[in-house]
Amino acid sequence: MYELLIILAERFSIIALLAFVLSKAEFFKKIIYNSRVTKKDLLLTMVIFGVIGIAGTYVGVPIKDAIANSRVVGPMVAGLIGGPLVGLGAGLIAGVHRFFLGGFTAMSCGVSTILEGFSGGLIRKYYKGEHVPWELAFVAGFIGEAVQMLIILTTAKPFSQALELVDIIGLPMMIVNATGIAIFMIIIKSVFDEKEQISAMQAKIALEIASKTLPYLRKGLNEESAQKTAEIIYNSTNVSAVTLTDKKKILAHVGIASDHHKPGTPVLTKATKEVLKTRKIRIAKSKEEIGCSHEDCPLSSAVIVPLFKYDKVVGTLKLYKGGNKSRNNVISNTEIELAKGLGHLISYQLEIADAEYQRKLATEAKLNALQAQINPHFLFNALNTVISFIRTKPDEARALLINLSEYFRHNLKNVGKYVTIEQELNNINAYLYIEKARFGDKLNIEQDIDESVLSYYMPSFTLQPIVENAVKHGILPKGDGGTIKIKIKDKVDYISFCVEDDGIGIKQEDQQNLLRKGFGNGAGIGLYNVNERLTTIFCKECSLVVKSEEKIGTKVSFKIPKSYLKRDDVYEEIESVNY
Repeated sequence: MYELLIILAERFSIIALLAFVLSKAEFFKKIIYNSRVTKKDLLLTMVIFGVIGIAGTYVGVPIKDAIANSRVVGPMVAGLIGGPLVGLGAGLIAGVHRFFLGGFTAMSCGVSTILEGFSGGLIRKYYKGEHVPWELAFVAGFIGEAVQMLIILTTAKPFSQALELVDIIGLPMMIVNATGIAIFMIIIKSVFDEKEQISAMQAKIALEIASKTLPYLRKGLNEESAQKTAEIIYNSTNVSAVTLTDKKKILAHVGIASDHHKPGTPVLTKATKEVLKTRKIRIAKSKEEIGCSHEDCPLSSAVIVPLFKYDKVVGTLKLYKGGNKSRNNVISNTEIELAKGLGHLISYQLEIADAEYQRKLATEAKLNALQAQINPHFLFNALNTVISFIRTKPDEARALLINLSEYFRHNLKNVGKYVTIEQELNNINAYLYIEKARFGDKLNIEQDIDESVLSYYMPSFTLQPIVENAVKHGILPKGDGGTIKIKIKDKVDYISFCVEDDGIGIKQEDQQNLLRKGFGNGAGIGLYNVNERLTTIFCKECSLVVKSEEKIGTKVSFKIPKSYLKRDDVYEEIESVNY
C-alpha cells in the first residue's frame, strides 16, 4: 500500500504541472473571477478537465484488472470552479472513457467519476465564499473517493475480488486524489492572489501618476499639460508610447513613432477615431487594428481610453506597445486595466480643472468663502488611508477611491448650484464613509430622514460643513469617539435640519462669537459661511441655532420654509446675487 501511495503521488506530479500551466490561461482566469464567462468558456473547461481526468486514468497503475488512478481530480476540480454543469460534463467525458476501457470495475469507476464531478459542482453552487478553500476541497475529495470505494464494493463482481482491490487501492487513492484536488485549489487561490497584487500595483501606480499630473492638468487639457502628463505616464510604466489627444488632433506623443505621431497633427489612427465616436474603450491587438496611416509605424498594439468631462468626450489616452522597449509587443491585461484607471483619474482631474476655472469667475471674497469649506488635509488623509488599505484590503481601497471621487466630484461640480436634499445626503455619506474608514468604531452615524423631503432643492454645501465640524471638532477630539445624529424632518410648512453630536462640546465663552466672521480657526469658519448663506439666500429666520454643553455635545439646527425650496424664480435671483 505504501509503495502504491508513492507511485500515485509521483505520477500525479504530471497532472499538477498541467494544472499550473492551465492556471495561466485567460479563459481559466475568467471562470475563476466569474468575469463575463461565455458558453464557449464553460464548454472548453468541461473538455479540458475531462481530458485531465482521462490523463489521470492513463498515468494510473494497473492492479488486478483495475486501475489505481487520479482520474477524479479533473472532474471534481471542474465542478469546484465551474459549478454542477461543468463538473457533470467533465465527469461524463472522463467516466465514459473509463467505462469503454473495460475491466470488472468499469461501470463502478465510470459512474463514480460522474458523481464526483457533479458533487464538486454542488459544493461550488452552495458555498458562499469567493472560491472553495483547499481544506474543503481536500475533505470533498477524500469523501468522494471513499464513496467510489463503496460503489465498487456494491456493484463490482465478484465481491471477493472487489474487496481485495479496495483493500489495496482505497486509502492510497483517497489520500493522493484528495491532496491533488487541494493542490489544484491552492493554485486557483494563487490566481486570486495574483489578481489582488496586480490591482494593488495598479492602484499605487495610478495614484502616483495622478499626484504628479495634477499640477499640470489643473490648466485643462492642452498641448503643454498633455505633454507633461504623457511623459509622467511613459516614465512610470513599461509601455512603448503614450499619446493624448483632444477630439481632433494629437496633443502629445512620447515614445516610439514620434516621427509621425506629432503634436498638432490630426488624429491618425482609425481606432482612435472609433473611440471618439463610440465613447467606448478600444483594444487593438495588431497594426491593422490600430490603423495608423503611416506605412512603417512600429506600434503593434494599443489600448485607447476615452476622456470625459461632464459626460462629454473631450479626447483620448492611448498606451502603445511595439518597437524594442519590450520583448512582448502585445498590450497586457495589467496595462489595459491601468489605462482604464488612468482614464477615470484624468477625466476627474479635467472636471476639477474646469470647476476651478468656473470658480475663478466668481468674486475673490466668495471664492475664499467656498474654499474654506473644502479642507485640503482631508484629501491627503483620505489618500493615505487608501494607500494603507491597498495591500491588505484592496476591495476597501477601491470603495474608498469611488467615494472619494464622488465626494470631490460633487463638491467641485456643484459650486454655486442647487442640489436635491438627497444629493446633499449622498455627498455627506461619501464623506462619512471615508472618515469611518479612517477612524473605525470611534465614529458612529445615525440618520433620521423623512423620505418626503428628499426631492426638495437646497444650496449645495449647506449641511455638509456642519457634519464635518461635528466630526472634526466634536467627536474626534473625544478619546473614545461618539455618535453623530443627522435629522431632516418634514414640518408641513418648512423643513427642519439638525446635526447633533455627543462630543466634547464648545466652551461657553466661545459660543457667543461662534457665528461671527473670522472667529476661531476651526468650527467658526465653516459655520459662519453656512449661516451667511442661509440668511442671505432665504431670511434671518433660517439662521443657524447652536446649542452646546462642554463634555455633553453640540446641536446645530436650522429650518427652511418650503416656499423657498420650490420657486424657480428664487433660484435664478439668488444664484446671480450670491455666487
